[in-house]
Amino acid sequence: MQMPSMLEGESLKRLLARRSRWCRRNDLCWLLLGWLVARSTADKMAKERSELAVIAVLAPVCADKFRALPDAEAKQVALSKVDSWKRRDEFPKEFVTLPGESYPSSALVHACYTLLLAPKSAAIK
Repeated sequence: MQMPSMLEGESLKRLLARRSRWCRRNDLCWLLLGWLVARSTADKMAKERSELAVIAVLAPVCADKFRALPDAEAKQVALSKVDSWKRRDEFPKEFVTLPGESYPSSALVHACYTLLLAPKSAAIK
């Protein structure tokens, strides 16, 4: 089988030197690029879903620990009056920090807050 002229001699060197132009026209390159993007998107989605699952498990634990605090009722009233962006400061840091992280999770703060201040019938659902 004879090689195409563009894959021989000087043409090959020019082709490789302009690989970005070549990549735009090459289906294999697009396939690899698409695979990398899809893989990173899948990894990101898997991480987000696993964090949501961990939050769903830890939110009731956070709410129970908060209710077990010595002055829980007073803190709960104070928590209900605080702006949403300051709620994190009302919880002890260890209650709302995900395992392996060093900072409080805003999603866990929101979930714990919702469980604490939701009516009993809504909390059961």
